[in-house]
Amino acid sequence: MTATLSKQGNVSYQLPIGEELLPLNDVIGKQLTITFHQHISCQHCGRKTKKSYSQGFCFPCMQKLAQCDMCIMKPETCHFHLGTCREPEWGEQHCFIPHYVYLANTSGIKVGITRETQIPTRWIDQGATQALPIFKVSSRLQSGLVEVALAQHIADKTNWRAMLKGDTVEVDLQQKATELKPLIAEKLAELALTYGEDAIESLNESVVDLSFPIIQYPTKVSSFNFDKTPEVSGILQGIKGQYLIFDTGVINIRKFTSYHVDAKVG
Repeated sequence: MTATLSKQGNVSYQLPIGEELLPLNDVIGKQLTITFHQHISCQHCGRKTKKSYSQGFCFPCMQKLAQCDMCIMKPETCHFHLGTCREPEWGEQHCFIPHYVYLANTSGIKVGITRETQIPTRWIDQGATQALPIFKVSSRLQSGLVEVALAQHIADKTNWRAMLKGDTVEVDLQQKATELKPLIAEKLAELALTYGEDAIESLNESVVDLSFPIIQYPTKVSSFNFDKTPEVSGILQGIKGQYLIFDTGVINIRKFTSYHVDAKVG
């Protein structure tokens, strides 16, 4: 799903179906049926594939593309400097640009990283109700190293079930950042010696609040899978992260990127 954040902090969603965009906020409270047509096309090369890898790729593309390499999930394992990047030009365009290390309130406080160009999309996709950039760094590798240091003191994963239940309470992210930064001061000094004094910038930003379109949270979270249930139907009760919340269950739409589907409202 694509999403936008208004100045008031409200998230609006659109579901791409072919060349069309279905405005999902308008569908909340209504019956929605999404049907999978047993066809998956690789989002990179377009070939038909029996299974989707890395959220929308065929197996050959998953093996050769830099965006599908393990270092995308674990940026601290970047191996560009070893000369083994799958696509050096892609790496230069996407990894050697400003990245942010941030705190977010998803299923609780967590640390994360994102490219400058992915703010606030990354926070929306994670279902964060609050987010706060705390460091700006000059490459993806450096953001990963800072994140690993912070992950020794705070979670770096989201409990998606808790996130969908809406159990999170508002927290003081700025105070948490104030507590965390001194804990990694030694690591930051080490990174400054390696990458330069200007490589990592400590920030003092305002917290971003996000409000998701939900009329009712699920009390019990059961998930749909198009591979097992090709038709998902029910009253759309809300959207959070990349999840559609029906009265009958939830589905992670991003997981099924490149699946050919149609949608019917009412």
